[in-house]
Amino acid sequence: MKKIHHIVLVKFPAAKAHRMAELFGALDGLRKVIPGFESIEGGAYSSPEGLNQGYTHGFVMVFADAAARDVYLGHPEHEKVKQAFLPDLEGVIAFDF
Repeated sequence: MKKIHHIVLVKFPAAKAHRMAELFGALDGLRKVIPGFESIEGGAYSSPEGLNQGYTHGFVMVFADAAARDVYLGHPEHEKVKQAFLPDLEGVIAFDF
């Protein structure tokens, strides 16, 4: 089965950027309760190119397959994380391959 890479870019306004570590911790916690959620890595934008269009942070999650990703997307704990952080964000992009 093909692994799924779930890429998420977020725009945290400067006043809320401190919440990124909290968001990352919450998402890493989901890895421990959702089967097939294999890994997560992320961090602040650091390229000198300046092509981030205002997105301040990004992370990549790896799922065992599309079914595991789909469980994650609909999982009640994922919904709790989304509801806790979406009001603080100025933008979100999700891209899977």
